[in-house]
Amino acid sequence: MARPSRYAPDNLPRSPEWRDEAACSGVATAVFFPVTADGVPAAMEAAYAKAFCAVCPVVSACLEHALTQPENAGVWGGLDEGERAALLRAARRAAEEQRREERENDNATSAA
Repeated sequence: MARPSRYAPDNLPRSPEWRDEAACSGVATAVFFPVTADGVPAAMEAAYAKAFCAVCPVVSACLEHALTQPENAGVWGGLDEGERAALLRAARRAAEEQRREERENDNATSAA
């Protein structure tokens, strides 16, 4: 069995209020770090992990943690690595678009 990441949910320092309320509390850490070594597609294993997230009362706090740390492996806040990366890319694009629009507005105002 593959060794879980050193960033696994059970060994990260975090405030007890959201960790203690997590639906995954007490679940083996390896569930949230899917691998394909046993022949089961990682997507199927990730779906099993995401089932815990679907009913978790603190899923947003978990996702916020994963996006701000950042956590580069495993299922966090109901999203796998690729989904979190896509979310971050979209947020960066939106922020850049907003900055561009603000610059254009500033230029138009100063030209007037």
